Amino acid sequence: MKKIETSILIDATAEEVWQVLSEFKAYSQWSPTIRQFEKQPVVGKRSKVLLEQPNGFKIKMNPKFLSIEQNSELRWKGDLFFPGIFDGEHYFRLEQVGASQVRFVQGEFFSGLLVPFLGKLLIETKRGFELFNIAIKRRVEYRS
Repeated sequence: MKKIETSILIDATAEEVWQVLSEFKAYSQWSPTIRQFEKQPVVGKRSKVLLEQPNGFKIKMNPKFLSIEQNSELRWKGDLFFPGIFDGEHYFRLEQVGASQVRFVQGEFFSGLLVPFLGKLLIETKRGFELFNIAIKRRVEYRS
């Protein structure tokens, strides 16, 4: 198993960050890496998500949403082709660190047979997480 985790401080409340994070139809307007949700995510259900890496690589995943906790966490799990080949459990966590500051944490646990062979993809994925973090920070702080 391999884990990637990034974080950024956002000058806002958890409610303000959650408002942007959970506005799934608006991602195409601001997100550089998560380009589109096919439908509104629901815990226990699948929804197609269009992802785009910083290098231009695009993939449409069909993850199952594991957690949608208002002002706290969004989590899903997807796989490439079928479980056990290349699986990822992606998460966003909001941690209130002050009256008007949130630590936005984005990460993913990767598992499966191909993980040891996809080091370059994982480096690009981390770069994509960092770009997303900057984009959500700008979007939230601009709205606040």
